Amino acid sequence: MRMRAALLGLVFAAAIAAPAAAQRLSPAGTWLSQSGETRVRIAPCGGQLCGTITWVKSAGKDVHNPDPAQRGRDLVGLRMIAMSPAGADQWRGTLYNYTNGQTYNGTMKMTGQNTMELAGCVAGGLFCRAQTWTRAQ
Repeated sequence: MRMRAALLGLVFAAAIAAPAAAQRLSPAGTWLSQSGETRVRIAPCGGQLCGTITWVKSAGKDVHNPDPAQRGRDLVGLRMIAMSPAGADQWRGTLYNYTNGQTYNGTMKMTGQNTMELAGCVAGGLFCRAQTWTRAQ
């Protein structure tokens, strides 16, 4: 009888935990950068997630782009994030920083329902810099 009660308890605990474990935090939506100067909409694009600038505090052009032909394009509408799945609530890909014209290898990780960490890396991932972004309301 004890064995049956223990087994039922385990089955019940697993049934409760399974839906919570199956829920992935989704980065889809609009996010505010850590500085508060940029809003980016993240949405599926092909098999990736892409982030497109929807608002910039000081709207302007992509003047720091290393390609002179791209320097006249508006920042709003610019794709700055391209990520592929890399595990539960994590993605890997590229991050474009329009303030210096550099593209970095990076990661995106959901740290809560309304927070995520973006990290851009150089030197093969030896040096990384992370920011915490918050979901825009």
